[in-house]
Amino acid sequence: MMGSHGADRPSSPTDFCSQARSGARMTARKLLSPALLLHPRGRHTPSLLLLRYDDRHRRRPATYLYHPARPWTMYLLDPSTLAPNLWGIMRPTLQLVQRAVLCLSAYLASTSVFFNGSSPSTGIQLASAQYLLGLGIGDITGPVVETNMMGYASLAQVDTGLHMRQRSRAFIVADQSNPSNRFVFINADIAMGDTGVRRSIVSALSSQFPGLYTNENIALSSTHQHSGVGGYLEDLLPQVTALGYVKQSADAIVAGTVLAVQRAHASLAAGKLSLGNTTVVDGNKNRSPSAYLANPADERAKYQFDQDKDLTLLRFDDAGGNARGFLSFYAVHGTSIYENNTLVSSDNKGMAAYLYEALIEPDAMPGNNTFIAGFAQSNVGDTSPNTLGAFCESPGQPWDGQACDFEHSTCGNMTEDCHGRGPGFRISDFESNRIIAQHQVDGAKTLMSQSLTPVSGPVKWVHTYMNMSFREFQLPNGTTVQTCPPAMGFSFAGGTTDGPGAFDFIQGDNSSTPQNPFWEIVKGAITPFPTQQQIDCQAPKPILLNTGFAHSPYEWSPNTVDIQMLRVGQLVILVMPGELTTMSGRRMRDAVRTKLISEGIVGNNAYVVIAGPANTYAHYVASPEEYNVQRYEGASTIFGRWTLDSYIDKYSSLVSFLSPSATGQPASDPAPPEQTSKAISLQTPVVFDAAGIGRNFGDVLTDVRTSSAYNAGEAVIATFVGANPRNNLRLEQTFLSVDQLVGGQWKPVRSDSHPSTTYQWNRTSTVLGTSTVNITWVVENNTPCTYPARPHRASTL
Repeated sequence: MMGSHGADRPSSPTDFCSQARSGARMTARKLLSPALLLHPRGRHTPSLLLLRYDDRHRRRPATYLYHPARPWTMYLLDPSTLAPNLWGIMRPTLQLVQRAVLCLSAYLASTSVFFNGSSPSTGIQLASAQYLLGLGIGDITGPVVETNMMGYASLAQVDTGLHMRQRSRAFIVADQSNPSNRFVFINADIAMGDTGVRRSIVSALSSQFPGLYTNENIALSSTHQHSGVGGYLEDLLPQVTALGYVKQSADAIVAGTVLAVQRAHASLAAGKLSLGNTTVVDGNKNRSPSAYLANPADERAKYQFDQDKDLTLLRFDDAGGNARGFLSFYAVHGTSIYENNTLVSSDNKGMAAYLYEALIEPDAMPGNNTFIAGFAQSNVGDTSPNTLGAFCESPGQPWDGQACDFEHSTCGNMTEDCHGRGPGFRISDFESNRIIAQHQVDGAKTLMSQSLTPVSGPVKWVHTYMNMSFREFQLPNGTTVQTCPPAMGFSFAGGTTDGPGAFDFIQGDNSSTPQNPFWEIVKGAITPFPTQQQIDCQAPKPILLNTGFAHSPYEWSPNTVDIQMLRVGQLVILVMPGELTTMSGRRMRDAVRTKLISEGIVGNNAYVVIAGPANTYAHYVASPEEYNVQRYEGASTIFGRWTLDSYIDKYSSLVSFLSPSATGQPASDPAPPEQTSKAISLQTPVVFDAAGIGRNFGDVLTDVRTSSAYNAGEAVIATFVGANPRNNLRLEQTFLSVDQLVGGQWKPVRSDSHPSTTYQWNRTSTVLGTSTVNITWVVENNTPCTYPARPHRASTL
């Protein structure tokens, strides 16, 4: 094929001028489909776009040209068919150009990319360097097909493809005067931290960096997103819908997280930290307001909202005051993308990280960025991103379209039709996801454009294990209480307005009289019937699943949890093993902060934030008053009514270990037992893959539209002969690529990590082992492309 030069010269001077500037010329021996032409509105940047589908067998790219007044045409071409000497020249040149562009982008981003008036949002913060800081990112995306997704506990939610990759972001803080004093905070795009995954991460890092990264100073936190790959947790209960343990999923999280920490460690350099907070009003909503109202009125009167609206941000600067990234904390559930979605994604916090990182380094491919934006989860328990509220979706019923029942979140006394609506409800849940993400991005931009309070002081940490089964302790008033072995209440099965349950379970039922006697019989066949001691301990929770007494084939729920705090200067991070509700988080923060100040460990400028669910997943932490109501959050508070107070008691008792003069670590209960080696998996492996008779992997089955032009906002779709992506997760790579030809060099501009692309896989025949892949790219505004080049058509050689 001859490109923009050769026998077929363009007929118009405008086309020729554009092609002359682009200098694009390409030769290919294989052309498998027609071509596609498209043109940017008001843009005169000449280039050539290429869409590429990658599988484990081969890579076949499809070339795009952009013109508004003419139809798209698409070529499929195999780069291996290029003349060897031409590719040998192009490849090192392209790599050199890419490195130069990335270095220049990183330099510009670290100086003064964005301004708000006279204040740069990533500009210079003046303060003396006190810390060694490292930031890194890694791909943790597990199998994107044939695997149950984690969060909604729905058997039907089995992934079929990819919207955006999941990533871990690592933040290392070390004392410059004593670098052995350090911690690493990991913010992973997963539903929750896990004991087994963390154990593997700790093992890998402590082996590679002896004495630097240990079980005590590594925190594995999560964004609590509900659209990622499941099956990675060590306990049995969260494995049920995944048909057991999915080693491939866990291994991907471990590998990508370790890589993120390795990169952060390699980037360690002297730097400064600063701290601030702002209000993000429209980013969340309380999904259990009736339970919140059970908290004392005088306590509620202290707060304007029934949700925490503060976004707290820790800014990371280099020694010159240039921003390298940030770690922010804001409470909102990762349930913007609904339960009926089957494309792996990273929900609103992963989207927020992508948006901010792309803002700073627009030319860097996701995962290759040097500026790291961390949007961490906080006291998320009763939060929802579905800010329009919950409504009945019951066609034909008189309550259709009405608000759900306030007390029980039901529609006609059933939970299944009660659904929360996000701000983009009239468009799609993906649009809601973008909006909630943008609210968090805007909050972070506000803080990054301001002069924040410098962080100054020691780097400390404390970690221990606490067995929550029948743990006795005293409340501040002297009353002795105890926590319980784990158990789930009936309202746990009622679900939430973000993901309603099934059958006749409803939220807010704390009655000892069974709603349905059938479940009283069935529950004993799933887990052991509770003893009277357990019934009394968990009261007023009616027990559905007595998981603390279920030990076969291995533990169903954790009895022992990680207790961990990280300190840098006046900031203390409470790394929590569960989902605290709004009021639980407020009480937790206030109690620890009061203790820090009263013991003289931190001054009146002490700032305490909650991060989680992290390290171990111990479900929810409702306040005692919310627990009594037994909505979903109370029914999922597995250690009983005094769970929150037990955490307050334990964390408060450990604040002395954050003192600059403190040495050693506190006494600890035994670590939870290792269970990964006992894990059962019922997931069928990939048995056989075939292209089909007369087909090759990567062949085009359905081409893009050629009858009319594509405009911004339209979807470009092509279908290929596929292979099962479970064969190769392509970590740190991509299943698809949209490339642009600039100056004779191919430059990737879109991958499977961009929200404008989707990768969908379909098994067409289990017997024959055939499958197809749909690649979709929604053309963004101002997509840079070229004027038509009139490429040739040719047949396959």
